[in-house]
Amino acid sequence: MKKNRSIDAKSITLSGILLTLVVLALYAESLTPTAKLSLYAFSSLFVSIVIIESGIKAGWIFYLASSLLTLIIIPDKLGLVPYFVFFGIYGIIKYYIEKLNKLAIEYILKCIYFSLCLLLALFVVKKLLMEDVISNLPWWLIIIGLEVVFLIYDYVYTLFIQYYNHKLRKMIYK
Repeated sequence: MKKNRSIDAKSITLSGILLTLVVLALYAESLTPTAKLSLYAFSSLFVSIVIIESGIKAGWIFYLASSLLTLIIIPDKLGLVPYFVFFGIYGIIKYYIEKLNKLAIEYILKCIYFSLCLLLALFVVKKLLMEDVISNLPWWLIIIGLEVVFLIYDYVYTLFIQYYNHKLRKMIYK
């Protein structure tokens, strides 16, 4: 991902289109009874394109704009929490962690970030919604399973960035 890209008309236009896609994905998430996780994951990819094309500052602006716009437009506010806390900002977190260029440390930091998000989600469910989370499986097994799913998500996210850099970017900026 490039650092010091200037923000020009193409970048602004692309960001507007990507912002629309985020809003549509999260709106679809609020309407569908299934595929919610897939729509969250899909909505998370666009911030990485903004970072590639316009830099990390533009990525932060995009994340904030998408969060505010979806908060205004989408009626299901509680359904937006996973986007605000994890999916929307993950491309930015990934950018900063991968700047370290030390694979083992990167995976450790990413897993710590994901674990903190899991703890926050557990707190929200238990305290704010006042519901008991009951599972027949041991918690440690659930956490390990979710960490594996997260690592797969991170790998697919990396593949998307590579695909964008090698294929989609050429098609967009012909």
